[in-house]
Amino acid sequence: MPTPTLRERALRLLALHDRREVLRLPNAWDAGSARVFAGLGFAAIATTSAGVAWSLGHPDGERAPRTEVVAALGRIVSATQLPVTVDLEGGYGETPDAVAAHVRELIDVGAAGVNLEDGVDHERLRALDDAVARIAAARRASSDAGVPIVLNARVDVWMVERGPAPSERLGAAVERARAYLSAGADCVYPIALTDAETIGAFVRAVDAPVNIGLRPGVPDIAALGRLGVARVSAATRFATIAYAAAHDAARALRDDGRVPIANEPSLGYADLQRFMSRG
Repeated sequence: MPTPTLRERALRLLALHDRREVLRLPNAWDAGSARVFAGLGFAAIATTSAGVAWSLGHPDGERAPRTEVVAALGRIVSATQLPVTVDLEGGYGETPDAVAAHVRELIDVGAAGVNLEDGVDHERLRALDDAVARIAAARRASSDAGVPIVLNARVDVWMVERGPAPSERLGAAVERARAYLSAGADCVYPIALTDAETIGAFVRAVDAPVNIGLRPGVPDIAALGRLGVARVSAATRFATIAYAAAHDAARALRDDGRVPIANEPSLGYADLQRFMSRG
C-alpha cells in the first residue's frame, strides 16, 4: 500500500470528526509509544505536550526548547502512517505570525492536526482577540502550505477559572469556542470539563466537533457519544502511567534491592519488538 500523503492524512483526520462515532485518540510521547498505539489499531494518534517535554528531560509549559520538540514530533509522525495531531501548547510564540511560522514547522514534519490552547501558564486566559488571531494565523499557515490540517482550539475556561460552578462558566466558554470556529478551528476542546450536563450543553451550543479529555469524573465514551462529543483524548494519562510504573519499579530496586517481577508486565521484549517492527 502506498504511503498516504500528508494532505490525505489531514483529510482522513478531518473525516474522523463527522460525529457519527467518537474518535478515540491515544496521546503518544515518543516514536515508540506511537508505534505501540498504531499497532493496536487506532485510526489516528495525538501527542501530549507534557509527555514529549518529559521524554526530552524538560517540564511542560513551553519550557522544552522548540527545536527539540519539533524534532521529537517529527520522529513520532515518521513512526506511523496514521494521521497525527500534535500539541503545540500556546503556539510557542508571542505573536500570531510566530504561531503561524511554528505551525508551518509542524506541517513540514508531517503533522495532520495541531492543538492550540488559549490559556497562559495554566493560570489565566489569553485575551479573546489575541487567541482568535492566533487560530486565524494557524489556519493561514495551513492554507499557504496546501494542507488542511485539523485545528483543535483548546478552551481553558474550566482549567484556569476554578471558582464558579461548571455551568456558570458555560457562557464564556461557548463565546470563545464559537469565535475560534469562526477563525478557522475545526474542533474545540473544553479541557477540564467533566460534568455530563455541562458537556451536553456545550456541545449543543457550539454545534461543532468537540474534544473531551479523559480524566476522573468524565462520563464513559458511550455516554460521551450520546452527548454528541466528536473525539476523546487521553492527554497526559498514558505517559504518566508509563513513568509511574518505571518509577515504582526503580524505587523498589533502590529500597529493597529487587524489582518486583512476580507480576510480569503485559508487554514483554518480544511483544515490543513486534510493535516496533510494524512501522
